Amino acid sequence: MKTLINIGIAIIASATMVSCFNDNKPNYQYFPNMYEPVSYETYGEYPVFPDQQEAMIPPDNTVPRGFTPYDYENSTAGLELAKAELQSPYDVTEENLATGAQLYTLYCAVCHGDTGDGQGILVKREKFLGIPSYADAGRNIVMGGIYHVQTYGLNAMGSYASQVSEKERWQIAMHVMNLKAALNGEPGILETTKAAQDSIKVLKEKNMEAVTASEVEKK
Repeated sequence: MKTLINIGIAIIASATMVSCFNDNKPNYQYFPNMYEPVSYETYGEYPVFPDQQEAMIPPDNTVPRGFTPYDYENSTAGLELAKAELQSPYDVTEENLATGAQLYTLYCAVCHGDTGDGQGILVKREKFLGIPSYADAGRNIVMGGIYHVQTYGLNAMGSYASQVSEKERWQIAMHVMNLKAALNGEPGILETTKAAQDSIKVLKEKNMEAVTASEVEKK
């Protein structure tokens, strides 16, 4: 008997709630900003915008914030030009090399191998074949070319410009040059860079001494 009474009460309550519902009068809305945002929604339609479209094409000659223009074209000629003249704007430091090593392990080693010998895990599993070693004879591997290939990609390798920033690409390039030197049994890029800087410093000092001596003779 009690069960029948409970069922009857439930039916009456349900009928009452349904009969009170009015399509023309919405119910209460809690936290309305979750449903009706104050800001403009992406791809929304608003009369304040041209064609009422919030998503508009950027003005001509504009670039995204943080974007660094790159003047070398995606071609064989562009790659050769980058190899010949493109230089890193960042100094070769232990910190940059350490960061480059971490990024290389994350993005490059899977194909190129931890040591740059072209024997990454995907190559060993025969997912990719024909990846050369950085030490292969005749390969003109320089930092400008490494940066260019990361930016545009080459052959089966795609572009990594969307994954690593401009600075990170240079840091990876530094590490690749270190791997190449190690494979060839040569000093690392940090040592060779320091040696080159020391040589330049000595030449400058000698030039200054020569200029000073010349001025003394004139007097």
